[in-house]
Amino acid sequence: MTSFIDATLITADNALRTLFAPHRAARPTPAVSAERQTEAAQMTESERRLSGALMRVNHVGEICAQALYTGQALAARLGPGRPEERERTARHLEAAGQDETDHLAWCQQRLDELGDRRSLLAPLWYAGALTIGVAAGLAGRGVSLGFVVETERQVEAHLDGHLERLPARDHPSRAIIEQMKADEIRHARDAQHAGGVELPTPVKWAMRAAAKVMTTVAHRV
Repeated sequence: MTSFIDATLITADNALRTLFAPHRAARPTPAVSAERQTEAAQMTESERRLSGALMRVNHVGEICAQALYTGQALAARLGPGRPEERERTARHLEAAGQDETDHLAWCQQRLDELGDRRSLLAPLWYAGALTIGVAAGLAGRGVSLGFVVETERQVEAHLDGHLERLPARDHPSRAIIEQMKADEIRHARDAQHAGGVELPTPVKWAMRAAAKVMTTVAHRV
């Protein structure tokens, strides 16, 4: 089983890699046809700015996802319960986190292509999400997995909104977001099947309110 020191080092390493290291995806970036690439290259400056703002918000969302999963995995390893069950939960969260690493890399690549930047407040978003993740993890396996279910459902709705707002010609961003959405749906389903419980309505409201603050600020900063 993972020791306290090992778990802490894993958490610190994840934070440093998420915030400061180049992001490398295990899967190729979702591709579009050459014709659609050409169409995307003809986007106006205002369309590029809108796409850049939306992809910056998605990039922040993936930073927060990394932090949430890392915090929950840390709490799973160090919290109460049978060691083998705690380790199984932590590994489940880390496996989902690998998909989020892909998303992070794809969003950064698209931001670079659009000539835009990531959020200047990334460390702040990471710290806040890590704290929330630890709290969710300490509440127990069922609640922690239920938190994953609710988070991914809210992210799915958020991505649907971005698909509606994206410029019609931005096919590369659309392909990335559609794959991200498919992954989030799978994460929610897997967490529910693994034992996630339904969260109280006030907790869901609080999660939506926190997400609203993040997305509003990250759209510009």
